[in-house]
This record gives sequence, C-alpha cells and structure tokens, in this order.
Amino acid sequence: MFDIPKENTNMNTNEPLASKLRPENIEEFIGQKHLVGENMPLRVAINNKHLFSMLFWGPPGVGKTTLAKIYAKSLDANLYELSAVSAGKDDIRKIVADSEADVTRPKVLFLDEIHRFNKAQQDFLLPYVESGQITLIGATTENPSFEVISPLLSRCKVFILNELSESEMAEIVKRALSKVSEEKIYIDENSMSWIVNYSNGDARQAISIIDTTFRFYKKITVESLTNTAQSKFLRYDKKDEEHYNTISAFIKSMRAGDADAAVYYLARMVEAGEDPLFIARRMVIFSSEDAGLAQPTALVVANEVFKACETIGYPECAINLAHGATYLALCKKDRSAYDALRAAQEDVKNYGNLPVPLKIRNAVTNLMKDLGYGKDYQKYDSESYLPDKLKGKKYLKRISK
Repeated sequence: MFDIPKENTNMNTNEPLASKLRPENIEEFIGQKHLVGENMPLRVAINNKHLFSMLFWGPPGVGKTTLAKIYAKSLDANLYELSAVSAGKDDIRKIVADSEADVTRPKVLFLDEIHRFNKAQQDFLLPYVESGQITLIGATTENPSFEVISPLLSRCKVFILNELSESEMAEIVKRALSKVSEEKIYIDENSMSWIVNYSNGDARQAISIIDTTFRFYKKITVESLTNTAQSKFLRYDKKDEEHYNTISAFIKSMRAGDADAAVYYLARMVEAGEDPLFIARRMVIFSSEDAGLAQPTALVVANEVFKACETIGYPECAINLAHGATYLALCKKDRSAYDALRAAQEDVKNYGNLPVPLKIRNAVTNLMKDLGYGKDYQKYDSESYLPDKLKGKKYLKRISK
C-alpha cells in the first residue's frame, strides 16, 4: 500500500492535472537521465545557458515539451509554441516580426510534431534558424533523418528521448496522486502496477487515467481504473513511431524465418486498424528484397495477397495477410538481387554516368554507325558490357539460406 501525502498547493482546481504536474526546472524532471543527469549534455546546456537549435526525438509522453519549456526558461527567452499540425508560414512570419518581444531576449520556437511540416514549410523556416533570428526546438515521434530536411537537420543537435522506465513511471504516478485529491490518498501495489502497465512508458497516459478515474470514482483501485479505461490501452498511432517500430519488427521476423513472431506483429497491426494495403505493400517489397532469386514465387504470392486485400478488405483480408506472412517467413531467402542493385547504385553515385561501351549503344543514325555504335555486337557473347572503368565488377553474388 502506498500512502501518498497531499502536497500543499494553491493552484486552480480546474487546471488540468498534467499542467499542475509539469516540472519548472531540471531538478524536478523525471526520466531521461542520459540527457539531464549530472554532467549530461542537456543539463549542461541548461545550466550554462547555451543557445542552440535542437530536436527532441522520442515516443509520446516522455518529456519533450517539458524540457523545451525548462530550456527556454533557463535562457529567459521569448518562448513561442506551435504545433506543425495547424501552423504555417504566416505563424513563422508573425514570430519573426513580433515587435512586442523583448529584443534583449532570444526568440525560441517550440515546434511540436515538426515532422508534420512539409518540405516547403521547413525550407521557409531554415533561413531564420540559420541567421539566429529563431532558435528552434523541434519535437518529433518520428526519425528526424527521414522527416526533417538535411539543411535544417544539420543545424540542430538531435537529442533522443527514451520511453520511461517502470520506476520512473511509478514516481510520476505518486506525484500525480499527491495533487489529484484534497486529502491523503492511498493506492495499493496492484493499482500502481495497473497504471504503470497501462501507460506503457507514456507519462501523459498515466496522468490522464489517474485524473479521469479520480474525477469519476474519487478513489484509485484496479476496478475503478478498469472501468474508466474500458480496455487495456494499446499504443499504436499510424502517424507515430510505434507504427514504424511494429512494421520493422514484422519484416525482421519474416527475414529471420520466425513465422510465429511475424504473425504476432501482424496481429498487433491488424488489431490497431493499420491499413491492410500498407502491410501488403511491405510484403511485396520483402518478396523481392529478401526471398528474391531463392524463391521467385514469393513475389507472385505477395502480389496476390495485395490484390486480395484490395478486393476483400477487413476483417477477412487479415487471413490473406497471415497466409502471405507465414509463407514469406518460411520461404528460402536470397538478397543477392537487392544487394546487387544497392552496390550498382553506389557506383552510379561515385562515378556518375560513365560512358556506355560503343558496342552496345543504339545506332539510330548513319553518323552513329560511322562512329562505331553497335559495331561487333553479338547476342549472348561473354564479354562484360559494363563501362570500361567498371570492367570485371561483380554485383550479383548469390547467397541463399
């Protein structure tokens, strides 16, 4: 049994619990010890008031917004908060042109979900970050290497935030309970474990379920928590990093020949309502990338699964997906065609468009014939047709398992 003392507070009782709990300094912050622990980079930057643009990359509810606010406060900055879901170029212009801002204080823009800014919007933001007119703190749940344009990414320090541990979640739960009631509140170990498991490393989820449950029932028990939630929360957002983590696990399970794991990750996606065509497309790619020359029929099967999903849809097409996933997991693997393509692409990047040998050029005019285009060409000869600089290069190396 946990005995949670009531904290003295004069805060507005209508203020959301998450707002009441938000730490105002780095000492109150829970989690991300690799960033904010003693002598860790973000703590050093905050304590020494270092001014630079940065990106926070991590799952939901792990402190990205809170750290941005703490950092801006440490700089005594003019803090502007935007969500890339609804913000646009005009919002950036207003920040730059804000005449009421104290010119002696830096302008810090916290841009939540920066991955939702398209390339044009990011291009528009870039010069203001380059010139220092705006210090950017971008928050994203998705890999910034894929979602943030290279020039902007190169001007930002990327900090990776981790999912909160069970012990860190328990600390947050205790802090939330200390503010949720006017009196002391008690919570047993089973209820504590329920909240920690439910929230799955997401502090916002834990705070939300505590806040809502207490409003409904005025007590925190496994029964009251279950009644509030109705069902176990499964975090899966089709725009979130978990989307990419799960499809990655699905593909890697098929690659390893682990049909059971492949079906499990498929089931997670199906239950979360993932687009079946997205899953099927990944299977079509996998069939050529991983099964390849070892089992050419894999591409046929994967394409038929895709067609079945187009024709049938949920819920029955989940059966077709399971059929295809188990087939691809169990079939022989050979990545030689994929590896050959990537090796050839690397040479194209390194050497550019090397001259095509005259022998295999298409002679469409008499002048071209006179220059030797197509001369001595014979079908099925054994000579290498690669450009002279790459003669003898072998891209296709058959390896199967």
